[in-house]
Amino acid sequence: MATPREALEKLKHYCAYQERCHKEVEQKLHQLKVWGEDADEIISNLIQENFLNEERYAQAFARGKFRMKKWGKNKIRYALKRNQISDYCIKKAMKEIDEDDYLKTLTSLAQKKYDSLKKDSFFRRKQKTRAHLIRKGYEYPLITEALENIIQTNNS
Repeated sequence: MATPREALEKLKHYCAYQERCHKEVEQKLHQLKVWGEDADEIISNLIQENFLNEERYAQAFARGKFRMKKWGKNKIRYALKRNQISDYCIKKAMKEIDEDDYLKTLTSLAQKKYDSLKKDSFFRRKQKTRAHLIRKGYEYPLITEALENIIQTNNS
């Protein structure tokens, strides 16, 4: 069991290493066996000293998951909600994703998946590509448009 002072120092390092959300910090406090008023005071201190900022966390999370894992907005939004991030912060985070990059990434993922399914029938390729992109978190109308463009390009 850590003293509140030790816990605060550990959490400062924890938050300085990488952006964290309140939920992650609370879990870390439970691991350090710090509860109640001490935990609330530590969280308050981290916020005041700008070690903990949910808006900054949400923006970094959205940028990172899109750039590194090529997640779509639906999957990012769902993951942020699961981490108990406010709707306001989620909206701010979604603005971090450039629309042109988003559409280029979707098109690239769709093309790559579609091309990898050459042995399947036309309908099966289309179905599997759509399912893959939905799992990645992309929006259905955008997926449909990307698939139509790929099919037109391949037929011309």
